[in-house]
Amino acid sequence: MSVKMAVVYYSATGAVHAMANAVAEGAEKAGAEVRVRRAPELAGEDAIDSNPAWRTFVDATKFSVLEATMDDLAWADCYAFGTPTRFGLPAAQLKQLLDRTGGLWQQGAFVGKPVTSFTSSMNTHGGQESTILALNNVFYHWGSLIVAPGYTDPLLFAAGGNPYGTSSTSNDGPPSDATLEAARYQGQLVVDVTRRLGNG
Repeated sequence: MSVKMAVVYYSATGAVHAMANAVAEGAEKAGAEVRVRRAPELAGEDAIDSNPAWRTFVDATKFSVLEATMDDLAWADCYAFGTPTRFGLPAAQLKQLLDRTGGLWQQGAFVGKPVTSFTSSMNTHGGQESTILALNNVFYHWGSLIVAPGYTDPLLFAAGGNPYGTSSTSNDGPPSDATLEAARYQGQLVVDVTRRLGNG
C-alpha cells in the first residue's frame, strides 16, 4: 500500500531543515512518497539580516524548498511537523501555517491520520519537550493520531532519548549523526503505523 507523507517545517538557521530531510529519508526508506515543505518566512529582512546564519540559510533554501500549501496537507496520509523552539513554543511561522488549516479541519481532512513532531532548541533545556507538547495540541483538535518515538529503539538513546520526538541542541552545532538517525527512524515509524492502520 502506498503511503503519502508531508514533512512540513520551519527552520531559521538549518537544524530543523536537516532533521526534516532525515525524517523524509526514513519515510522514503519505508516506501512512502514524501513531500518536504517549509512554512513561509514571516520575519522582516532587518531581523533576518541581524543574524548572518539566518540570512545564509534563507538565501540557500528559498528556491530549493517549496512552501507548504493546504493542498500538500490534503494530499498526505500522514505528517511530520518540525519547528525550532520559541520560548518553549512552536515558531510563529509554523503556527501561522497551522492556523490556516481551519477549512481542512472542518472537512475532517485530518481525522485518524498519523502525525509526529520534532524540534531543535539552542540549549538542552531550551523547551524542546514543551514545544512538541504545544504543537501536539493542534493535532488533538484535528483528531489525528500522534505517533511519538517513545523508547521503541535503542538508537533513540544515543540521540538524547526524547520520547516526545527527535530533538537537537543548536549550541552543540548541527544535528549529530545520532540525531539524524533518530529522525530517520521517526519518519519510518510513522509510515509503518500509517500502513498498519490501512491509511493510504
